[in-house]
Amino acid sequence: MLLEAAGITKIFGKLTALDGAALTVGANEFHGLIGPNGSGKSTLMKCIAGAEVPTQGKVSFVNTDITAFTPTERARAGMSLKFQITSVLPSLTLYDNILLALQAQSSLVDLVFSRTRGALHDQVMTMLTQFRLANRAFEAAAALSHGQQQWLEIAMALAGKPKLLLLDEPTGGMSLEERRVTGELLQPIKQHCSLVIVEHDLDFIRDICDRLTVLDQGRVLASGTVSEIQANKAVQEIYLRRA
Repeated sequence: MLLEAAGITKIFGKLTALDGAALTVGANEFHGLIGPNGSGKSTLMKCIAGAEVPTQGKVSFVNTDITAFTPTERARAGMSLKFQITSVLPSLTLYDNILLALQAQSSLVDLVFSRTRGALHDQVMTMLTQFRLANRAFEAAAALSHGQQQWLEIAMALAGKPKLLLLDEPTGGMSLEERRVTGELLQPIKQHCSLVIVEHDLDFIRDICDRLTVLDQGRVLASGTVSEIQANKAVQEIYLRRA
């Protein structure tokens, strides 16, 4: 198993955001985290990525206990996280945003004593082409639509060639067409990278994910294939309750 989070509890003061939550993800698997607002999805993602430290529980990645790892150490182990809020540098070109993400994988010595811009040119253009942004490579990122900025940031998150990509509501604020294209852009990464995605768009999740885990009030309500979750009476109940 690529990722295994077991018994994850997270307490903020008097609030129990997660209560024994669990998640398992295999190699080359797209796994969706769904549930009502406040169910603990983003908190679980942060505990997996190291942005939050669980009060209890264990996170294992590639058969290594990473519970005490910092976010930087998890990134070096092959994990990459994209939060809801974009971290694209709007005043820089698309090209330079990708270049900086690639250069972040190099040591300081390599950056000082090598001509990394020229050496990484092909990689930058390949990534921009993959996310349908190559024709705007030398425009400022601020000129992109919201959806295109999200695509750019996903490309940046993939610069380190992670084994696991964590996406927190990547389609929030996108048009229907941008959401459709986002699904198409994510599919090719499955050849070399697993995905955990938090998303409220159930149609989007259903179309791209292999398995789903449903959270409700900080606990795992159900986990299984998309068809199993769709047929689950308890899952149907919480979405009817939310509606």
